Amino acid sequence: MDILQTLIEVFTSYGYLAVFVVLLLCGFGVPIPEDITLVAGGIISGLGYANVHWMFAVGMVGVLLGDTFMFTIGRVMGDKVLNFRPVARILTPQRFAAVQEKFEKYGNWVLFVARFLPGLRTPIFITAGMTCRVPFWRFLLMDGFAALISVPVWVYLGYYGAANHEWLIKMIHRGQTGILIAMAVLFAVIGVIWWRRKRSQRQHMHK
Repeated sequence: MDILQTLIEVFTSYGYLAVFVVLLLCGFGVPIPEDITLVAGGIISGLGYANVHWMFAVGMVGVLLGDTFMFTIGRVMGDKVLNFRPVARILTPQRFAAVQEKFEKYGNWVLFVARFLPGLRTPIFITAGMTCRVPFWRFLLMDGFAALISVPVWVYLGYYGAANHEWLIKMIHRGQTGILIAMAVLFAVIGVIWWRRKRSQRQHMHK
């Protein structure tokens, strides 16, 4: 958790602006854990360096702007974005094909789930922009709904655990595991619904 301590020190010195900038960088694909960033923002609020409710607001804006930037890059540049080296490192041909397959199977729910999948978040948002099948309002709705779940969880967890780092680190690990389990269950449910719908369509076609 060295990165957590580093972020706490930086945020203590520079406050909301530092949290906002780091969250933007997370959205741009820089390998800084977004959940740890939000927790660190909550911790400095708990230590009295910021207001936790304002920190929640800053977290929401930073997260959504970073995600929107990735979506917009895909929408504006289209396939050309794959020739841009920083993006090509994140969105490899294999990843691009895998994300497209997920969209075919699960539709817009992929945008919701992406918020909880750090390794796939940026590739999914760029691909959503590239395909031009997802209107911006729908992207913002799905991503915003997911952010309203994830952002307050991490910010307020940091706030309430500011005085007890051992408990906090334990809860972070539990939270990460719990989110992954919940996402796996959600994907399974969506997969079953998709499979039943496809089977129903085939049965109607054969009648």
